[in-house]
Amino acid sequence: MVDLTTEYVGLALANPLVPSASPLSKDVSTALRLQDAGASALVMYSLFEEKIEAEAQQMQRFFYEQAIGHGEAESFHPMPHNIQTYQDQYLEQLQKLKVALDIPVIASLNGTSVSGWIEYGKQLQQAGADALELNIYHLAANADESSHEVENRYLDILQALKGQVSVPIIMKLSSQFSSPIHFAKRLEVAGAEGLVLFNRFYQPDIDLETLEVLPKLELSTASEALLRIRWTALLYGRTTLSLAVTGGFHNASDVIKALLAGADVVQLCSVLLKQGVGHLTQLLTELEQWLVEHDYASISQLKGSVSQRHAIDPTAYERANYVQVLDNYSYPAGVLR
Repeated sequence: MVDLTTEYVGLALANPLVPSASPLSKDVSTALRLQDAGASALVMYSLFEEKIEAEAQQMQRFFYEQAIGHGEAESFHPMPHNIQTYQDQYLEQLQKLKVALDIPVIASLNGTSVSGWIEYGKQLQQAGADALELNIYHLAANADESSHEVENRYLDILQALKGQVSVPIIMKLSSQFSSPIHFAKRLEVAGAEGLVLFNRFYQPDIDLETLEVLPKLELSTASEALLRIRWTALLYGRTTLSLAVTGGFHNASDVIKALLAGADVVQLCSVLLKQGVGHLTQLLTELEQWLVEHDYASISQLKGSVSQRHAIDPTAYERANYVQVLDNYSYPAGVLR
């Protein structure tokens, strides 16, 4: 029988398939279905500091700023005793998931201030999170901010939180760093236990009629997986950090490629939203079948065997193969040259 176990940031997992942060974790029954389908761990939907602050401001306005021309109104604050905040709801859901599930639960945190990262990170650990995934959604749009300063922003958050919590900290990165391998090594030195490659920054659209800039949510496509696979292959063996990939993993073949490149786990989101929770079982079955057919005894035997360090042609992951790929392009039949 094939050994599908893997290790991720010190957590022993039954297999490498992990549902990533998504609405699926908002319902305990759905989370149980994910576990039954074969999920080896679960990343919760993100806790957003911005939503906490916005809610606090709203409560301040409605419950404490009620003077409407009458002096006596200043001393009357009908604050409900049983009100449950967004933050309370998240922590309660985390606790419910921990009680209901047998698999590790990783909390996802999206902060805006160092104090916020620390405060909410500590609360997530106290609520039972097995690890923290820091979803640092920072768009480097300030012309006066250098790439070094952008990296230091991540490192400052990591180091501040590392001194306050004991659970593993995982950094979820974008693909837009100028030197991802060097940055990964800096994060390793600063105390990170794992990396997630890569965050997907949602791209705003322009309405051609109103000229408004509109937010637009697009689920991932399978074509996005190759970017994650490439950088995993380049990172493997150059860092001791656990490596996770997310974004574009819709079929078993891409899951296998990510493992061959060196990933410890493959996070799934869009495919589960599109195909349903049961698709996870299909992916797991196809992964096991491929391992059997290709005489692999375990995931550990497979992992990293086609990383840059172990590939038959290591240059294929770099620029050396660029010209050859372009030269091999052929026009579709019937297209005039």
